[in-house]
Amino acid sequence: MDFQISEESVSTISEHAGVSIAFEYDRVLEPTTEGSTPDGFVLEERHLVVSQVKDYDAIDGEGPSNWPHRFDLSNWGFIVARSDGHRVGGAVIAFDSPGVDMLDGRRDLAVLWDIRISPAFRGHGLGAALFRAAEKWSADRGCIQLKVETQNTNLAACRFYERQGCRLVAVNRLAYLSLPNEIQMLWYKDLQE
Repeated sequence: MDFQISEESVSTISEHAGVSIAFEYDRVLEPTTEGSTPDGFVLEERHLVVSQVKDYDAIDGEGPSNWPHRFDLSNWGFIVARSDGHRVGGAVIAFDSPGVDMLDGRRDLAVLWDIRISPAFRGHGLGAALFRAAEKWSADRGCIQLKVETQNTNLAACRFYERQGCRLVAVNRLAYLSLPNEIQMLWYKDLQE
């Protein structure tokens, strides 16, 4: 599939919100430290009896249209993927933003805040291209690491981040009090060696 990657301004955030982030899943990951690897975690897949659909934008107060009301986006990056002039995906990178806890108060850390690809374009290399663009955007601003948050319910994303060279560094079983069956997983990618 043919697509072009470019950077755009925050003014196109409503278009970003128009790309579905929803996915269906029938397996989850169970992180454990038993028999752990040097990175610290072993990830075992557990099949669900009934598949489920997850849509982060459907969670009250979460989607891209709410970000300008919650955060100062002036230092954030907006990477866009287009095909035949139509937006088919994008990545949003948080950087140097007071009040964004995921940044840990660091100016040498960026967070891949959001990555989404239209369902018809998933599995065709667009995610890897967006991830590489987010790495470059972050490195160009002096960041030495890129941090990514996902959940154990998003097995495809976890496996994707592994393929991109990210390491699972932290697991928080109590991060989402309203979603007690979901486990927060924090991945890091070193940008400069």
